[in-house]
Amino acid sequence: MSQTDVRMDGSAELRGEREATPGSAGRRRERLAPAPKAEPGSYYGRPVLKEPTWQAPDIAGYLFLGGLAGASSTLAAAAELTGRPRLARAGKVGALCALGGSLYALIHDLGRPERFVNMLRVFKVTSPMSVGTWILTAYGPQAGLAAACDLTGVAPGAGRAATVGAGLVGPAVATYTAALICDTAVPAWHEGHREMPFLFAGSATAAAGGLGLLAAPLAEAAPARRVALLGAAVECVAALRMERRLGPLGEPLRRSRLLRLGEALSLAGAVAGATMGRRSRLAAVAAGAALLAGSACTRFGIFQAGMESARDPRYTVQPQRRRLALAKAERDLR
Repeated sequence: MSQTDVRMDGSAELRGEREATPGSAGRRRERLAPAPKAEPGSYYGRPVLKEPTWQAPDIAGYLFLGGLAGASSTLAAAAELTGRPRLARAGKVGALCALGGSLYALIHDLGRPERFVNMLRVFKVTSPMSVGTWILTAYGPQAGLAAACDLTGVAPGAGRAATVGAGLVGPAVATYTAALICDTAVPAWHEGHREMPFLFAGSATAAAGGLGLLAAPLAEAAPARRVALLGAAVECVAALRMERRLGPLGEPLRRSRLLRLGEALSLAGAVAGATMGRRSRLAAVAAGAALLAGSACTRFGIFQAGMESARDPRYTVQPQRRRLALAKAERDLR
């Protein structure tokens, strides 16, 4: 005879399983079978979290274009100050176009344009969305003025000041979106908060370098080649460290083909730009296109991996149990 008891955590324990063994008195000895190891899960495997309603074309596109805009403004300011006007123009115009695309994607996801304006009513330091809205508000007019003055030739002094101002705010524009997604309850994003800003900064820098390689002549593209190589290296190292540190929670990241493709395109584009791109305009264009595509694949891969981790209850339960075990261990040591 056997009987199965179901425990509160959903696992089963077999009780009352008896095995007859010969004995001098002919008695029967009872042996309990070991309970199977409980698997982390949820009620009937249903998601623990409510999956965000964000759509990939809007939010992943917003992450990519915002990073490209901020890093391009910083590269444009450096080119402006070092006497590379065509590289500076490419960065200014590219930043303005990317900013327009990112704002469109954000407002399209919000549903109504006035929702973006409503976020300017308060400034909440603990809210990445609130801080990011004000960062974009400070950055957008400067980026627009810098590009307009460069294209028209009007008010070059104001344009130069706006270029430097946008370049100073650019790193915040490129990285605040990392804090934005890590502030959510999505497991792969929330638990990756240590490396995510570095990953976003590297990806944005590589994309800005790619834009410079695409648009600037070879004689002025040296800074673009250097930042592309630096950005691709930072992006790949940050992604590797995050996947390793997260352990089982990093499975959606490790399985992401888009992330692997993004890393391959970024590294290939950076190396090609730093070598063949020095002498060949065609190679520089191909390297720039690869860098831009690699950055886009990285952002879309991060987005998809996060949504996958929100759908699977294992990735919500495992970190909670790990934190409870660590807290118990700390209490026992006291």
